[in-house]
Amino acid sequence: MPSVVTERFIKCHDTLREEKRVRSSRQFALSLEYLPQSLSEILKGRRDVTIELIRKAVATYRINPVFLYTGEGSMFMSDEDHKNFRVLTIVTDSQEDERIVHVPVPAQAGYAGEMMDSTFVEELPTFTLPDYKYKVGTHRSFDVAGDSMEPTLYEGDKVVCSYVEPSLWEAALKDNYVYVIVTRGDVVVKRIVNQIRGEKVLKLISDNEFYQPFELNVGEIREIWYVKAKISPFLPSPQKQESQLIDEVKELRNAFRNQLDEMQQLKEELKSLLHNGK
Repeated sequence: MPSVVTERFIKCHDTLREEKRVRSSRQFALSLEYLPQSLSEILKGRRDVTIELIRKAVATYRINPVFLYTGEGSMFMSDEDHKNFRVLTIVTDSQEDERIVHVPVPAQAGYAGEMMDSTFVEELPTFTLPDYKYKVGTHRSFDVAGDSMEPTLYEGDKVVCSYVEPSLWEAALKDNYVYVIVTRGDVVVKRIVNQIRGEKVLKLISDNEFYQPFELNVGEIREIWYVKAKISPFLPSPQKQESQLIDEVKELRNAFRNQLDEMQQLKEELKSLLHNGK
């Protein structure tokens, strides 16, 4: 039995034929550099549509991926939708299992660029992780650049992220969580405050207080990735860990003293009120 995505893909194919935007299923397959025999198997419900075939169909015929994956919206994108749409390229192994694409710092400007094509992504390094949570959905990793997210993330760390569909940005993006935001010219790692519903912007916040928060118009955003884990080449030395523990104890002690002072002050104020009440 074909998947629901395959069923929706078949509906899009049938609509293209009914509207005479393609002459035949064979022409449709050849235009997507796909074997007509394999397409026939999909149309008969004997196999599921591949991610690569979906990617090519979205790029060539403006099939709406939101419709394919959720059933919402129109089958095809408008000119305006297509102009702002960016096809997400994925890389799979010989078993059609998706691999995690890594985007190093030198490649990030090209990755964010307007004209990035599938070949660019396919030539980036890829890897897999054994945890099952990285087997479901599309994942990507990015190098962390600069010091804006210290002490949470340091330059040289890598963040492993899951893809957030554009249709879910308004409802699914969580305040104060860390995301990778791919704009039309840059790749940044920030905490966010989601203001898309009311103001059509994301507020981006650095953990390093030296950097001021700023707002980013949603129209400038290409991709959003939720940071699920980090891979760090740095291990704190035992001396550093001990120093951090001492600092934390000092902070707790000072906080306790401040609370005692406030309680003593409150006690004196209560005594004064009771005395004046007599």
